[in-house]
Amino acid sequence: MEILEELSKDRPRIRAALFDFDGTISTLRHGWESIMEPFMIEMITGGTPSDDELIREVREYIDASTGIQTIFQMQWLADAVKRYRRNPYAPEDPWQYKAEYNRRLMEPVKKRITTILSGGKSPEGYLIKDSMKFLKALDECGVDIYAASGTDDVDVVNEAHVLGVDGYFKEIAGAPEGRADCSKEAVLKRLINDYGLRGPEVVVIGDGKVEIALGREVGAVTIGVASNEEKRCGVNPTKRQRLITAGAHAIVGDFEKTCEILKWLGLEE
Repeated sequence: MEILEELSKDRPRIRAALFDFDGTISTLRHGWESIMEPFMIEMITGGTPSDDELIREVREYIDASTGIQTIFQMQWLADAVKRYRRNPYAPEDPWQYKAEYNRRLMEPVKKRITTILSGGKSPEGYLIKDSMKFLKALDECGVDIYAASGTDDVDVVNEAHVLGVDGYFKEIAGAPEGRADCSKEAVLKRLINDYGLRGPEVVVIGDGKVEIALGREVGAVTIGVASNEEKRCGVNPTKRQRLITAGAHAIVGDFEKTCEILKWLGLEE
């Protein structure tokens, strides 16, 4: 555990935890970038040869947008298609791009889910190391646990169930069908405005800069999960730098040091 900013000694006790899902708990969608990048390039170029500048722009955008709703990424893609003017047959509607990207992404995701359901691999094989142990520990500490994701609501709810972690969450919020709303921002607003929690009573935990930045905006404690999704343990240096830039109070690669994290949060002696 890498502590970047010490927490105030007189802060209130943590009462709620908001988790990102993909890359923070689940690795079912590991490799989504390798699907989104060629998809975006294909839509922009219309199948004509791409160039280094275009590839670099797409990669930089994907890296910068990690954690936001997919529809916002597809809105960027629709704008890029218009800007480059290389694909006269490309649709204008970002929702059409989202539907096709999601179709391509779900092919490997469905295979992984089938592997779990058929008994070919245990759910733990697609969980960041000790994430279930950490969820259980938070629950035993009396912390209300929420999940919010840029993944479609119906899919993230199903994937949490397949992995056996859904029972730990008071709410699982994914991208709402047909609406370009940020689920992470919406859940945080409910915790603060509707449930009456103060910022320091909430810990936001995720591998994307979006949830870390949103957490800092409301005064929450933030833990960046710089996960290596392929190994499901250890620190990904690219994610680590992204999360530091976003303002995370602390960085972990996984949840192996559950006791250390809980002590830092003030939930254990």
